Amino acid sequence: MGRKPSRNESAQSVRGSDKPRKHLRRKRLTSYLIDTNLLLRSISLDHPMHPLAAGAVNALLESDSEVYVSTQNLIEFWNVCTRPLERNGLGMTVERTDAELTRLEGVFTVLPDSPAIYAQWRRLVRVHGVMGVKVHDTRLVAAMLVSGVPHILTFNTDDFRRFSEITAVHPSEITP
Repeated sequence: MGRKPSRNESAQSVRGSDKPRKHLRRKRLTSYLIDTNLLLRSISLDHPMHPLAAGAVNALLESDSEVYVSTQNLIEFWNVCTRPLERNGLGMTVERTDAELTRLEGVFTVLPDSPAIYAQWRRLVRVHGVMGVKVHDTRLVAAMLVSGVPHILTFNTDDFRRFSEITAVHPSEITP
């Protein structure tokens, strides 16, 4: 009695190819991490950058793109939201900040934390000579690389220029 062909072997013998049919191939999506500055401007209705931030984020959410935030973004968001106005924060209460964070967690996929992010971060800070507060942006890049997210949507594209491994995109490039 002969061996039963595997599913792939059966498909190949019938169609002459083991590649998925064209109509079954998944459309390739572009993935973006949303930088904290866009999250903050999106909730600051009176900020001059609000329309651009909200427009770009909404355009990505309505497109075929995969849109993410990292735990680092959410921690930075909490920091700025709860910081007093006189210290360049938004002066929000813990309760309101918690509600906003819950809303963001419902809108965006949160990239998982893993030990691989720290290892990637260590490599990046050494290779790129990162010092001072730039270590936080480097952790975002590490999370992106570990998770396979090639783009970051940010107002601060210059902060990410040193990282050839990813592409920093300004919101004006998304919103027509």
